[in-house]
Amino acid sequence: MTGELKKATESALELINRYNNIYICSHIQPDGDSLGSILALAMAIKKLKKKGNINVVKVDNIPSYFNFLPNIDIIEEKDVNQEVELFIALDSSDKERLGIGAEFLSKAKAVINIDHHVTNEFFGDINIVLPSSGSTCEIVYKIIKYMDIEIDRDIATCLYTGINTDTGRFMYSNTTYETHMIVADLIKTGIDINDININIYQNVSIERTRLLLEALNQLELHDNGKVGVVVVTQEMLEKTKASMEDTEGIISFVMGINTIEAACLLKEVSYKEVKISLRSKKYVDVSKISAKFGGGGHIRAAGCTINDDLKTAKEMVLKEILANIR
Repeated sequence: MTGELKKATESALELINRYNNIYICSHIQPDGDSLGSILALAMAIKKLKKKGNINVVKVDNIPSYFNFLPNIDIIEEKDVNQEVELFIALDSSDKERLGIGAEFLSKAKAVINIDHHVTNEFFGDINIVLPSSGSTCEIVYKIIKYMDIEIDRDIATCLYTGINTDTGRFMYSNTTYETHMIVADLIKTGIDINDININIYQNVSIERTRLLLEALNQLELHDNGKVGVVVVTQEMLEKTKASMEDTEGIISFVMGINTIEAACLLKEVSYKEVKISLRSKKYVDVSKISAKFGGGGHIRAAGCTINDDLKTAKEMVLKEILANIR
């Protein structure tokens, strides 16, 4: 642990020990890293503090394939009128991404911001932000180790899930030597990595499969196959009886095409709201593209929301992708 990280962690632990009414929250549209990090940290704090009210705030629907995570039921909808002493935000680059969690943050006496996104806005009183980290779960692992709290199988399962998913099964460029060292330590606890991987990657519903086929049938290739664009409309969701969470994996499939350098998935939430996911392989910085539309993320994986119709949103994003790829 570097000196700067150690200092920030010590300051964070001082607040955790000082306050008894703690709220933990991550971003809307939860993924493996957001869920894994809030669950692992909540379990660790409960071990550290024998007394205290540790609340994990539910800000959005949780994808069903993460229901296997230990203590997933502690993530609950909370009353925003309750007193908030300490608020801990994880894996969220800005306050807006917290959804209703931002209301809890605004009431808190102190805020700890733990994240790995290069676009983080440093909105906490204490900011533990490491863009070089492959996942927020890797940062939480370091914090728990510094707390001198035992990482049991439940905590390790949550951390492994977050690291696994945010590094694309350890394939993305954010996977480092340190990532593998941390994972090796987690595996030592006896976690069932086969069961974890089956739950995440081999637990696909027929509705999700139909949506994937429907989306890929309308795949657009641009710039000699370097750019792949795929859309999911409300009509497609209705036709396949799928939900928005079933879009998971579509952009990864497009990225698997050998000619692709950059891929874009546009999800029509409503007529004037389109959520966009961006990925790249080697040289396109999609975080810069995302930032132009008020979004954020990483160099190779980012996202944003455009409040316009699907056709206009696609034209706007595609223009930026092509400008960057050329």
